[in-house]
Amino acid sequence: MKTLIAYSTLTGNTRKVCEAASKAFSQVEVKDIKEVDNLDYDLIVVGTWIDKGTADTKAKKFIETLENKKVAFIFTLGAYPDSKHAEDCTNKIKELFTENGNEVIGHYHCQGAIDPKLIEMMRKSFGPDHPHGPNPERVKRWEDASKHPDQNDLDKAYEYFKELIK
Repeated sequence: MKTLIAYSTLTGNTRKVCEAASKAFSQVEVKDIKEVDNLDYDLIVVGTWIDKGTADTKAKKFIETLENKKVAFIFTLGAYPDSKHAEDCTNKIKELFTENGNEVIGHYHCQGAIDPKLIEMMRKSFGPDHPHGPNPERVKRWEDASKHPDQNDLDKAYEYFKELIK
């Protein structure tokens, strides 16, 4: 199966997960979304980081170019992977693909370190009662996210895609 893994990354998290997942495929190209010059693949996996509850702008624009393809996706986010936010992100990204008749065959996501500039902005701009403010629970999540993706996340990405393509 000729596979493309095209990713958008801000901090390098998504690229790492995509590279780990790529080891599950025998015929694969891994490229930054901006380097993709053709879509002649049996499967296209799109890697994105989460921005405002969905795929980042570069990834969204790329997804809009895909029509009637077999696809999967990978994303990293600062929230916990089993959170309601992660579930909502999954649904929103899946919808981006299906709007153009793509067949979504799977997805993988894990926590990823948040851009330190974003954390600093949230600390300075928002009070602890704001939905993005630095309350104790959120600060702990930011600290937890800073340790991801870890080797376990990368191994799980590989295993997920290895099973998916069987």
